[in-house]
Amino acid sequence: MKDKIFGVLQRVGRSFMLPVAVLPVAGLLLGLGSSFTNKTTLATYNLLGIMGPGTMIYNILTIMSKCGSVIFDNLPLIFAVGVAIGMAKKEKEVAALASMIAFLVMHSAISGMITIYGGPEAFLTGATGTVLGMVSLQMGAFGGIIVGLGVAALHNKFYKIELPAALAFFQGTRFVPIISTVVFLFVGILMFYIWQPVQVGINNLGGVVQSSGVFGTFLYGMIKRLLIPFGLHHVFYMPFWQTAIGGTMEIAGHSVVGAQNIFFAQLADPTTTHFSTLATRFFSGEFIIYIFGLPGAALAIYRCARPEKKKAVYGLLFSAAITSIMTGITEPLEFSFLFVAPLLFGINAILAGLAYAIAQALNIAVGLTFSGGFIDLFMFGILQGNSKTSWLLIIPVGIVYFAVYYFLFSYLIKKLNLKTPGREEDSEETKLYTRADYNKKKNATIDNKGNEAEELSAAITQGLGGKANISDVDCCATRLRITVIDGNKVKEDILKSTGAAGVIHKGTGVQVIYGPKVTIIKSNLEDYLETEDATIEKVVTEPKRKMSTDKETIEKQEIVMGQETIIYAPLSGNVMELSEIKDGVFSEEMLGKGFVIDPTEGKVVAPCDCKVETIFDTKHAIGLSCGNIEILIHIGIDTVQLNGKGYDIKVREGDVLKKGDVIGYFDIKAITDLGYRVVTPVTITNTSDFTTIKLLKKDSIKAGEEILSVQ
Repeated sequence: MKDKIFGVLQRVGRSFMLPVAVLPVAGLLLGLGSSFTNKTTLATYNLLGIMGPGTMIYNILTIMSKCGSVIFDNLPLIFAVGVAIGMAKKEKEVAALASMIAFLVMHSAISGMITIYGGPEAFLTGATGTVLGMVSLQMGAFGGIIVGLGVAALHNKFYKIELPAALAFFQGTRFVPIISTVVFLFVGILMFYIWQPVQVGINNLGGVVQSSGVFGTFLYGMIKRLLIPFGLHHVFYMPFWQTAIGGTMEIAGHSVVGAQNIFFAQLADPTTTHFSTLATRFFSGEFIIYIFGLPGAALAIYRCARPEKKKAVYGLLFSAAITSIMTGITEPLEFSFLFVAPLLFGINAILAGLAYAIAQALNIAVGLTFSGGFIDLFMFGILQGNSKTSWLLIIPVGIVYFAVYYFLFSYLIKKLNLKTPGREEDSEETKLYTRADYNKKKNATIDNKGNEAEELSAAITQGLGGKANISDVDCCATRLRITVIDGNKVKEDILKSTGAAGVIHKGTGVQVIYGPKVTIIKSNLEDYLETEDATIEKVVTEPKRKMSTDKETIEKQEIVMGQETIIYAPLSGNVMELSEIKDGVFSEEMLGKGFVIDPTEGKVVAPCDCKVETIFDTKHAIGLSCGNIEILIHIGIDTVQLNGKGYDIKVREGDVLKKGDVIGYFDIKAITDLGYRVVTPVTITNTSDFTTIKLLKKDSIKAGEEILSVQ
């Protein structure tokens, strides 16, 4: 149960990262626009003459400010779409559309209920607000998260649904927006009754948080840090940033909830004289830790390294420290000591909590969009002026923190002989588990013909138990987040060898920490999983052997160089060249050489003694391996759109078949009536491995007759 909860929470946490990722650009637009359209700021920097009201620069900055504001004003909708995309397993674009529709429907239903019950004046002050022009309850980001999670659940359940023939147009992915609309109409009505007491509870909880003072701030900072190894810190901090738990404040005549929303509302309000510390208490401490404290820890680790390893350690820690200082991404640094010296990480968490508390006590009020690096400090501290933020106090506190981290870490590393980078045994490599480190090691051992991204993806896939074991792929800012089918198949040693700073494995939830380049790694992995290579486990084979029908050896057999192998027709019908179907993919031999059969019977059989490697979810295509010949049978053109309608596949992935064994059936009439061609391309997907592929027969053929020669 704990593992299942962890898996769900990590998926929820990573789904927050897509909407959070847009905040830096929104903050940049709002920060620059609001700062340099503020007459006081312009006067301070003597810029009224060239950037004052009426100038082109002023007009552009005004537009920038409004463009940044519109993102923060509509974060609930952005969260609805982002969470739905993050939680949907496949067909994510459909989930995005359905979530937007559901969000509008839910708030429309709430708006209707408010009208029925006397309008907004009949409710408590601040209980209602405007959402996309509709009067609705103040649900904030929670409203978007509820929609995103609900739509994702509906989407994952129904995106492959089959309906009766009369309603076939509405089946599959088209059904998701329909069912979401119906469900969230009733959710909106239900929320009208449920959310009001929930709202009171959240406001009361926010009051408790606000009254907790610096001790509450200390606990927030420490807990957030302790959750980082588990990847659950996004789930923890988001309610403080985006809901009334993080505070409620009246700004420019509007009630604003959520610490981050309060800060940016004040940023856009020219009457603000000093940003609210009750909101920025959840942010300001990060600048002390990220810009000063952790670099001090990096220096301590470097100074404690063995002399012969200091050069290597310097190169690794310097880049990690710069990343922490500039961007606030700290995991490359923190994971350098998290696993080898957990005590240091525990101390780091306590010091982090104290930094948040100290910042609040000193009235430091610097906000952020994503993380507490110098970029955000410059935008929301330095540019705003010390009178609004008290940012100058970060410097002396930071210097003290640098010294505390340096001397405390140095003492503990030496006293307890902690094996931080540079203090390993001679047989162990000194590394900070970066992508560059992985590439260096890999290039010494793999063939130069291998593609770098593909090799990394292949290794990750193997570490996750193979393509068939991977259920869902996503990432946050620094870690690859995977849901697997069988957690016992995960090989953490392989995952660590790919350059990961750490691997967190709980049941079916797996997190692999790579740092800020993880989005590229995730995209490459998704591309790799879509290829045929991802389904093939390449191993060193024994000497070449002749074909065998023995079920234990079929999957290992290979074709002797120069030997001719005959492929038999998997269907009855009329044989054509691939070029004759003119589909732009098969006809151009993009998926390999082969042939096409226009079937006269809806039955598919094994074209040789083979193993079933892949059955597409939509049942329209089957991948087979006949020894080292890889065959794709694609029943129909563009029939992926049918989502399995009209197909009845009788085999499963991993089944070993003999020539002529039935693979499945398909309904020719049903498929053609829906407007699709049933012509079936059969291709050798690893064409380049063979010297000759020759079509033996054209025109009419029966299943089981010789059709292709491979040599």
